[in-house]
Amino acid sequence: MELITPGLGLLFWMTLVFLLLLFILGKFAWKPILQMLKERETSIHEALNTANKAKEEMKSLKAGNEELLQQAKNERDAILNEARKIKDKMIEEARQKASEEAARIVESAKETILNEKMAAMTELKNQIAENSLTLARFILKRELADPHKQEEYAKELIKELKFN
Repeated sequence: MELITPGLGLLFWMTLVFLLLLFILGKFAWKPILQMLKERETSIHEALNTANKAKEEMKSLKAGNEELLQQAKNERDAILNEARKIKDKMIEEARQKASEEAARIVESAKETILNEKMAAMTELKNQIAENSLTLARFILKRELADPHKQEEYAKELIKELKFN
C-alpha cells in the first residue's frame, strides 16, 4: 500500500528528480526540439508558399498557352482565308483571260472571214470584169466588122464626149 499512498520522503525525492529532469530537458532538449519544430513549421510554410506560387505560375502558363493556341488558330484561319482569296482571285483571273482570249480568237476569226469574203468578192468582180471585157470584145468585133458601123460608132462616142 505504500505505492498507493507514498511517503513524504519519496514524494520529495520524486519531485526533486522530476524538477531536475525538467531542468535538464529544458536546458538541453526542449530548445533544440522547439527550434527543430519551428524550422520544420517554417519549411512547411515555405513549401506551401512555393507550391502556391508554382500553382499560380502553372495557371498563368496555362492561360498563356491557351492564348498562344488561340493566336495560332487565328493566324491559321487568317492564312487559310488569304489562301482562299488568292485562289478565288487566280481562278477569276484565269476565267477573265480565257474569255478575253476567246473574244480575241472570235474577233480574229471574224476578221479573217471578212478578209476572205472581200478577197472572194474582189476575185469574183475581177472575173466578171474580165468575162465582160471578153464578151464586149467579141460583140465589138462582130459589130465593128463592117467599116460603116465603125464610123457610126466613132461619131456616137464623139457626141457623148462633147456632152460630158
